[in-house]
Amino acid sequence: MEGTRALNQDDTWSLVQKVKNGDREAFMILTRTFQKKVFVLTYSFFRNKEDALDLVQETFLRLFQKIGSFRQGHNFEAWLLQIAKNLCIDYYRKNWSRRRELESEKSVEELHVADMRTQGGEEARDLKDILSRCVNRLAERQRTIFIMRHYSQLKNEEIAQALGISLGTVKSLHFKAVHNLRALMGPYLGWET
Repeated sequence: MEGTRALNQDDTWSLVQKVKNGDREAFMILTRTFQKKVFVLTYSFFRNKEDALDLVQETFLRLFQKIGSFRQGHNFEAWLLQIAKNLCIDYYRKNWSRRRELESEKSVEELHVADMRTQGGEEARDLKDILSRCVNRLAERQRTIFIMRHYSQLKNEEIAQALGISLGTVKSLHFKAVHNLRALMGPYLGWET
């Protein structure tokens, strides 16, 4: 069984059972299969590779510790991403005061915002920075759903299951996130709001 290909639910459950019985190779296959999605989620929270990699490691350590609580019939990927999301939130809360201090050291005028007439990679990088800053300013639940939907490529149903909320709530929060992002990005991009 190749560790980097997509696994169906039966393959995943089989690997989970093997991990529960102490099979290290099965654990490595699960890790290789899902580490990229976990990294995308953790990186999208913090935009810092080192923090994201630390959280990926912590996620798989927590997976190993909690694998016994995973129940057959549930979506393993959503369960694993919920572990990663919870770790990101914990990390964010623990480091919030330090982060707020760093952010408050720069005034809005000092933040580099692209001249939209420039060409090439600099403009794209600046747009990503603007988007990242604006996503970070969304309310926690809106930010989480936006990240899971657009960075981790999860479907609304998977997000609802991972977060333990209704499909309607996911759709509503996603709509609000997109609406609020437009308003937050408008001044940077010269959009009418």
